[in-house]
Amino acid sequence: MKKIGIIGCGNLGLSLLKGLRKQYPDAQLYGTRRNLAELTALADDRTHFTSNNQEVITLCDYLIVALKPYTILSFFEENKTSFDPGRHTIISVATGITLSEIKEALKMNDISLYRGMPNTAADVQESMTALSSSTDPLNRKSRVSELFNAVRDVVWIDEQLMESATILGACGIAYVLRFIRAMIQGGIEVGFDAKTANKIVSQTVKGAAQLLIQNGLHPEEEIDKVTTPKGCTIVGLNEMEHSGFSSALIKGIVTSYQKIERK
Repeated sequence: MKKIGIIGCGNLGLSLLKGLRKQYPDAQLYGTRRNLAELTALADDRTHFTSNNQEVITLCDYLIVALKPYTILSFFEENKTSFDPGRHTIISVATGITLSEIKEALKMNDISLYRGMPNTAADVQESMTALSSSTDPLNRKSRVSELFNAVRDVVWIDEQLMESATILGACGIAYVLRFIRAMIQGGIEVGFDAKTANKIVSQTVKGAAQLLIQNGLHPEEEIDKVTTPKGCTIVGLNEMEHSGFSSALIKGIVTSYQKIERK
């Protein structure tokens, strides 16, 4: 993959570009965006930005399309004659847009087409990316896995679960950050300055995640290790549950999911 194109360098597209640039130092990366003013500082001899989508389609075999859901189908319709089934592999990362909808817009059934849902942690190569495939005449599934493994972990799922993966993996970044923000605010209330509270909380959350990843245990098993009888941890957890902590989080996840389903 010597040339990789990202159509639409908004927040997600730009996060992917930054993560890929770290992993593929010898590749030529091409990104598109209407307003290039904010991207000039990122350009170098192997990272190129343009407002011309056609240019990137022409140059790159691998194309990550990170346009907004309400613009992506019109993009495919307008550029359908530019895609070559014998050359291009397309990975859409637009929320809620199905592979069948993209095929219909392209008027093609035989192009190498994937749907992915990474998250903005791709910027620091810590993304969780869900992938689904449709048609793959070029047999590039392993290369698509490699591409997104460059920004961390990949899971292959049935496309019917892609909306669920979007909520947990992509929206989930915001949920976790809001939780972190609340912990920092609590830390300030019990005596820390904001910078120190931020450092303590961020590392604590990272450590908690690593416990689950490396030990392969259910969260409750790790919680049991720090909830001693009559201790300060259990009273805090119980107070959070009495205030609806878990219930509010679950309701938020389900509400976000229903928003995608109603599109």
